[in-house]
Amino acid sequence: MSSDVVTLKAGAWTSRWVPSVGMVGVSLFGHGRELLGQLGGLDAYVARGSSFGIPLLHPWANRLSGWSYAVDGRTIALEAGAHGLRTDGNGLPIHGLMAAYNGWQVEADDGRRLSAVAEWDESGDRFPGFPFAHRLELEVFQGTDGVTVTTTLTPTGDAGVPISFGFHPYFTLPGVKRGDLVLRTPAMTRLLLDERNLPSGEREPVGARHARLGDAMLDAHFTDLGEHPAFTVAGGGHELTVELLEGYTHLQLFSPPERPIVAIEPMTAPIDALRSGDGLRIATEPFRAAFRIDLSEAS
Repeated sequence: MSSDVVTLKAGAWTSRWVPSVGMVGVSLFGHGRELLGQLGGLDAYVARGSSFGIPLLHPWANRLSGWSYAVDGRTIALEAGAHGLRTDGNGLPIHGLMAAYNGWQVEADDGRRLSAVAEWDESGDRFPGFPFAHRLELEVFQGTDGVTVTTTLTPTGDAGVPISFGFHPYFTLPGVKRGDLVLRTPAMTRLLLDERNLPSGEREPVGARHARLGDAMLDAHFTDLGEHPAFTVAGGGHELTVELLEGYTHLQLFSPPERPIVAIEPMTAPIDALRSGDGLRIATEPFRAAFRIDLSEAS
């Protein structure tokens, strides 16, 4: 593991973050149990951008439907093979440009709170696929009963900055089989996806859920999340809840078959928003988004 791992601790809970490797969260540990899905681990994340733990997805979460996009009359082309850019099984750009990015600078670390910043300029030299000047601050606060992750994007140039970032945290409850994991979600609107996992334009209301995962594949996209969105995975007498506090308008739920892992993915825009413009916000002043992992029932 990287030498610059920052450990935050409060009460029985410890979380670990690696600023030099994309500010990724690599551990959420308490009461003798690790609650983050490790999958391929940090080495695979560095080598291939393989998601695990709690990675930031910026400047877009999920995938784009093509290799260029237009914002305010300005067209930006993405280059295959560019640093930080990876593709899905259909060859589409996925999960932004910051996987394992080593340019984060730590501004504060007091043992319970970690704050780090990354700077983007308009030249596009560092990230040609997103030439919008801004400052990105990621703050993590470890409390005795939860972890709060706050992202603040501040435009630093003349142009507004498209907002479509998100996170891809993987959670697990040790000792609980996948089929026995219970997922609780509020009533929402599901945005149906096509064969490439892109929005088809169709929508359907779905009621609140409180059911076991079973054997079925879970990979679904939602909006209209409610006034106080909260999403819980439970099993074995324990539960873990993700609360969306501000800024997040969409959610992806993902659980691969035969793996006891659930990804509860907060997103600030729908899939493919950079290209479609649907639900895309342009920040001209600081924009903040925050979510909290409630650990009060996970002990």
